[in-house]
Amino acid sequence: MSLFKEITELDKLLHEPARLAIMTALANCASADFTFLQSLTGLSKGNLSSHLSKLEEAGLVKIQKSFVGKIPNTNVSLALTGVEAIEEHWKKLDEMRASAKTWKPEVEKASG
Repeated sequence: MSLFKEITELDKLLHEPARLAIMTALANCASADFTFLQSLTGLSKGNLSSHLSKLEEAGLVKIQKSFVGKIPNTNVSLALTGVEAIEEHWKKLDEMRASAKTWKPEVEKASG
């Protein structure tokens, strides 16, 4: 499969920029609360909530809702499948980048 075809076939659930940011952040900490993720990504509450729902439906993140005193708290962490998925995604991107550095377009031979 060509490098460029591989790029177009990346997992769109993970590769979407906001979800990639969320997953990458979560891969580097045990868990994060909603407010922290919102601050980190710059997403609105509605956008972050929507992206987290998609990731949760796919089984990539775990969401725990609780109260800290009387204040609601949403805590997010990667599920095991999420850990594996984001590691594999970044591995593919690294491999593609390395491959792109050595890629040379094929020159068609002139017929004569």
